[in-house]
Amino acid sequence: MIGNERHAEVFEEHRTALLGAAYRVLGTVQDSEDAVQETWLRWVDVDLDDVRQPRSYLLKAVTRVALNLARTQHRRREEYSGPWLPEPVSTDAESDPEHIAEVADEVSLALLVVLESLTDLERAAFVLREVFGLPYSEVAEALGRSEASVRQLTSRARGAVQARAPRQSADPDTHRTLTQLFLAAAEGTVPLEEVMPVLAPDVVLTTDAGGRAKAALKPITGPAKVLRFIAGVLSKPETAALSWEACEVNGIPAFLARGEHGIDSVTWLEVEEGVVTGVQLIRNPEKLRALRPR
Repeated sequence: MIGNERHAEVFEEHRTALLGAAYRVLGTVQDSEDAVQETWLRWVDVDLDDVRQPRSYLLKAVTRVALNLARTQHRRREEYSGPWLPEPVSTDAESDPEHIAEVADEVSLALLVVLESLTDLERAAFVLREVFGLPYSEVAEALGRSEASVRQLTSRARGAVQARAPRQSADPDTHRTLTQLFLAAAEGTVPLEEVMPVLAPDVVLTTDAGGRAKAALKPITGPAKVLRFIAGVLSKPETAALSWEACEVNGIPAFLARGEHGIDSVTWLEVEEGVVTGVQLIRNPEKLRALRPR
């Protein structure tokens, strides 16, 4: 087998894992795919006889590329309007069976939100060590840090994830039932007031439009304020023209709103102990590209 064919075969074997690493570090689909493509361009020049563990080598390589892209992300986010949420990916039966859908099915949006709160190095250390199980020595090599430093980075990241991630996974049936209730309220087939009892006292609604559409510029906290905001949105004429449908993103139930120009928004819920603790809504069209087309 000639060089490039051997390179391609090995790379394809690990492509899904590479996308998974990049997606966890970057939280966006296009940047993650760019990181994988850049890693491929570097990989074709590598002498395979010098690589004893291709998976480890490639994971370290894609993480270094992702860290470089993360610096560019920071510059973009300094000018970003309003809250930033990770980019969801369709994972329902109608989704294209691409590598990113395989990745998203295993990467919860709740985890991505928590990872976003970490520093770039903490996030990279957590992904390489806790998700993919690389030894501390190899994580240190990938990040250009001492092993002791990497242990500290990983420990801080692990602590943050344990503290901020949902205490337990929501029962799938409960999650689906609550999502369907919100969808019915959006469609107008049930009164919005029926949503109130299922909202946690500290429920938070976060909308991400990036200045590209109307949205709240800060998270909204508390059942009354959340319902007031939702009622205001649903009362607008442009909302009345939308059609609604159930979907699945990153392995959890969600729902889409469609307008004459395509997908207007996607909404998903964070559910703990049978109540809704978070409502996440994205209207930034740049973050809707990995959702199911009609």
